[in-house]
Amino acid sequence: MSKNQICHFEIGVKDTRKAAEFYSQLFDWNMEPRPGASASEGSPPAIMMRTGGDVGGHLNALGHEPHNYTIFYILVDDVAAAISRAESLGGSRLVGPLPVPGSGTFAWIKDPEGNVIGVYTHQ
Repeated sequence: MSKNQICHFEIGVKDTRKAAEFYSQLFDWNMEPRPGASASEGSPPAIMMRTGGDVGGHLNALGHEPHNYTIFYILVDDVAAAISRAESLGGSRLVGPLPVPGSGTFAWIKDPEGNVIGVYTHQ
């Protein structure tokens, strides 16, 4: 996948099992537990969604606010550089950079209008 393209999406929910059932039935997506995620209160904190296309996503239960959100991630060469560029353009860093074990690094950025997007790079 080329840089600066949408590479992943995340949907925040309170109940990953309930949301997985909804999205799998609505769009015929395959669901599987995210590797390394442990179950809490009977519902895994994250479930991967396989859409059948190039871009997949995951359902995520943070266990705290915000519970309901949707974020898409842009593939970048350098997460820290993307944050710096966003800040120079009037945006701000909300989360990260944080490692995704065995995968890469991500951060959430807020644009000048208040929209939140993610940036991600592979290891």
